[in-house]
Amino acid sequence: MKQLVAGVIAHVDAGKTTLTEALLYKAGAVRQLGRVDNGDAFLDPDDLEKQRGITIFSHQANLTYDDLELNLLDTPGHVDFATQTEQVLSVLDYAVLVVAATDGIQGYTRTLWRLLQRYQVPTFIYVNKLDATGTNGQKLSEQLQSALAPGCIAFNAVTGTNQATDASGDLPAAALDDIASQDEAVLTDYLESGELTDATVQDLIQRRLVFPCYFGSALKLTGVDALMAGLNRWTQPTQPAHDFGARVFKITHDDQGERLTWLRLTGGALEPKAVVLDDQKINQLRQYNGTKYTIRPHVTAGEICVIPGLTGTYPGQGWGATIDASQPSLQPVLTYAVTPKNADLHTCLAALRQLEDEDPQLHVTWSQQLQEIRVQVMGTIQLEVLTQRLQDRFDLTVAFSAGSILYQETINKAVEGVGHFEPLRHYAEVHLLLEPAPRGSGLQFDADCSLEVLGKNWQHQVLSNLKAKTQLGVLVGAPLTDVKVTLVSGRASIVHSVGGDFREATWRALRQGLMMLRKQGACELLEPWYQFRLEVGQDQVGRAMTDIQRMHGEFDAPVPSNSVTTDGQPLTLITGTAPVAAMQDYSQAVRAYTHGQGQLECLVAGYRPCHDTEAVVAAQDYQPVADLENTPDSVFCAHGAGYPVAWDQVPAMAHVPYLS
Repeated sequence: MKQLVAGVIAHVDAGKTTLTEALLYKAGAVRQLGRVDNGDAFLDPDDLEKQRGITIFSHQANLTYDDLELNLLDTPGHVDFATQTEQVLSVLDYAVLVVAATDGIQGYTRTLWRLLQRYQVPTFIYVNKLDATGTNGQKLSEQLQSALAPGCIAFNAVTGTNQATDASGDLPAAALDDIASQDEAVLTDYLESGELTDATVQDLIQRRLVFPCYFGSALKLTGVDALMAGLNRWTQPTQPAHDFGARVFKITHDDQGERLTWLRLTGGALEPKAVVLDDQKINQLRQYNGTKYTIRPHVTAGEICVIPGLTGTYPGQGWGATIDASQPSLQPVLTYAVTPKNADLHTCLAALRQLEDEDPQLHVTWSQQLQEIRVQVMGTIQLEVLTQRLQDRFDLTVAFSAGSILYQETINKAVEGVGHFEPLRHYAEVHLLLEPAPRGSGLQFDADCSLEVLGKNWQHQVLSNLKAKTQLGVLVGAPLTDVKVTLVSGRASIVHSVGGDFREATWRALRQGLMMLRKQGACELLEPWYQFRLEVGQDQVGRAMTDIQRMHGEFDAPVPSNSVTTDGQPLTLITGTAPVAAMQDYSQAVRAYTHGQGQLECLVAGYRPCHDTEAVVAAQDYQPVADLENTPDSVFCAHGAGYPVAWDQVPAMAHVPYLS
């Protein structure tokens, strides 16, 4: 049988879990059609999910349709849990993106689309809720093509009713020309032969040139058969790699507290008693279907399995021939301090470490100096869920301080930084060129240094140490980003140099360069910005625009919204961007002045220069020279003893000449 792993993803309330339930029901995998609002959905088994009516964790279900064996991964739809959705994308053969006809293309839908592009996941689209009053399938079809891609083509009737496509997956005649036109060579062949083979369509979908769109209502089970037939007919199984490989995409703990590693095999096979990760033995292979699992004697390439008891695994980890996935592009922008109410700090820290094991983007940190635990989150809904999970799972009652912003720092000018480390019987000097890099590129490390100047081993030490910890800026001590750091020169001692010397010299060189730039006013503070979507009544538009301007935001001209108030009055839509620092609590104000009728949707849209740098720097009062773990000063040696040299005196005392 053809075996596929498909993820169902969507904006919150688009009907993603409802569609998954419909697919399982139609395939005979469940006897009763579950509903999110009834709390009996097969893939929302957690009590928190039932209480809130949203998917919080990714879940697996299995179904068989004709000759297709489909592993479905249902993912969270709320933006606060987007990092869990992103973890899943790296193991998918295909994705089904659900779009609500009542809402159209939301901001988060566009974010999901960019993620699908980043991970190169072939995608089917299901337009849901087409039975709702006022929806227009043809208009939605055009919107998909203009907002997402020209290759978004209707593979069933846009009315959403079940046509002949339900049983055979046959294409509407109007779709053939549109499909062929997505590739010049295919179009030429199609015009000459008048035929479009299944293999050709499958290839166009696989190459993300065509995105089959199906229209219907998952709750009414319309368009669902057409989608299933399409998944069966228009997909190709991923060819397994020859060598053994696997990708970890999730870590959880079962009811007994046992640690579970979820992975997909990309090549080879696994059996119990096999040794992985150097010295860990596999005791059991599980395959989950909802909350239940079966024990497998072996799993092969393409399959998903769960291994209990392993340690040291993490989402994105590659095994064997499969390399680690890149760092998630979605990162938290808010940080909160945690105050336990019924336990000590270390008990609370241990519980949070377990949750961080499952979701590394929590970034749990402990400050020994401040005796404080901090966590990073995407938004207030995630914070509420985190509070409830600590209560339900660990019997911990906690409070969170007012959230603060996760700033970043960068530079807008090049500089050569120098670090020298020479206590008695030690020696290393490192010269680093720091250059501004494109926004969003992160930190890049390179070497442009002759091996005659600095040996290969020492150069490797420098680059490894640059990557060994989070490098901080010197304005507020925030993580450094969008900088290219190049090793350009240095010096070692044949007698006295050891690896640790180059660690100290490397870190000091980076900080010394940043301090030089700070003196020149060439360091820049970045803050996260929201892309927002605000719906208010017509008489509240003026208030909303004034608020946005006060928050230093930018917005497009207001337009009529598709939504109405409870008494049928039309709402007005305002879209734009604004600093997270200014807008993070604005939803409460919107609810107040619209009397609960308005709605604010915010999505992190990346980092921009801070709108109030001076105020933030003054409030943080960060003293970079006093940060001894990240000192910019150097250590030189004279008269048989090492002595400290301030960062601004290092250029005059460096042993190796500056290149610039």
